[in-house]
Amino acid sequence: MKVKITSSRVVKPKYGGGVAPSTGESVPLNVFDRVTYDVHIAVIYAFRPPNPPNAALEQGLARALAVYREWAGRLGDGPDGRPAVLLSDAGARLVEATVDAPLARSMPFKPSPELLRLHPSIDGPVEELVQVQLTRFACGSLVVGFTAHHHVADGQATGSFLVAWGLATRRLPVGPPPVCDRATRFQPRDPPLVEFPHRGTEYYLPAKRRAAGEDGDEDEEIGGAAHDKIKVHKVLFAKEFVARLKARASSSGLPPTAQRRGYSTFESVVGHLWRAVTAARGLGAGEATRLRISVNGRARMRPPVPREFFGNMVLWAFPRADAGDLVSRPVQHAADLIHRAVSRVDDAYFRSFIDFASSGAVEAEGLAPTADESQVVLCPDLEVDSWLGINFYDLDFGGGCPFYFMPSYLPMEGTMFLLPSFLGDGGIEAYVSLFEGHLEEFKRICYNIA
Repeated sequence: MKVKITSSRVVKPKYGGGVAPSTGESVPLNVFDRVTYDVHIAVIYAFRPPNPPNAALEQGLARALAVYREWAGRLGDGPDGRPAVLLSDAGARLVEATVDAPLARSMPFKPSPELLRLHPSIDGPVEELVQVQLTRFACGSLVVGFTAHHHVADGQATGSFLVAWGLATRRLPVGPPPVCDRATRFQPRDPPLVEFPHRGTEYYLPAKRRAAGEDGDEDEEIGGAAHDKIKVHKVLFAKEFVARLKARASSSGLPPTAQRRGYSTFESVVGHLWRAVTAARGLGAGEATRLRISVNGRARMRPPVPREFFGNMVLWAFPRADAGDLVSRPVQHAADLIHRAVSRVDDAYFRSFIDFASSGAVEAEGLAPTADESQVVLCPDLEVDSWLGINFYDLDFGGGCPFYFMPSYLPMEGTMFLLPSFLGDGGIEAYVSLFEGHLEEFKRICYNIA
């Protein structure tokens, strides 16, 4: 796939009536923004023709940026010295590109380095908080590569912005509008009540990690060498397979209460993948394995946070198991561990985190977020990001919704992304990053239900 870049420019917000707000303001990052990954997340969309011209998509982007103004700003320090989004209206990056071949020749996209050609680079410092690449293929198909900085918004908020971009391109009202109150919504209690441990979960002490041999120059060298040996593999679980997996997870061997409840699609699929990856890695009895699962707090807090809240509202659940026990016992055991760990990340947990992160302990102790994008290898652990409930497929520029959507290439060993199947049939796609030496065994066993 030979991608030719034809232009690159900055798109600034376009305000109705020509009245622009002040560009000297800033919005402080809240405790959830600061604890998440300091990185751009990239995704790929594919649209069949007909598609609107690039000029229409550019105008739509400018109108959407006027509503979601933080995306047009820059990260920096506010007047009080705290990390903030500077509302500078400096704009988003728009790249135009062409491929002199039909899209069908490259479909379905494989999770490989070739995907990096379909969106602007996210290596090194990137000023713009949003970047877009519009790649036109000879057949009239359009591929949209989109990158967004995670400090500004989580997956749900980013999905809402993408839908708004489509609406603005079609000159429809952008709604419902985002709720932009990140600076004031999550205030600590008086007096604070830190009920749960947040060191070792959301935060860690870098000096201790180095002393334990989990960081430092040697680890960086290992990580650099490992990068070339990590492969990203896409697994497609058909609707029928998911149904059988859920039935198996909710079958015999569970406590009576668990049998009545059953397990969700997410719990069943992630439990199955956790067991398969652990077995493929060759981990055994006496070796601990842990999942890191993103948990959206909007519906968990009391009162609930509006779905339209723009920013980050995610913490993590950390189910743990002995590797030998996990693999030898049936999938319902793994699903139950996941269910119980995620259930614990409730309103009390979120409020405990707010109190802890606002207490000054992070700064006083020199703590750093455990969400560390520089970690190349997670083995024996895994990180799970579920996009099953995010409206990424609702992006419509006027020619219909995308026929294909996927994360970009991310060779970070031990990461898993879950998406609804592009077939729209109720199946699930899982993008799994593993060492090449473990991947063949994973492929062999990942469709076995036990």
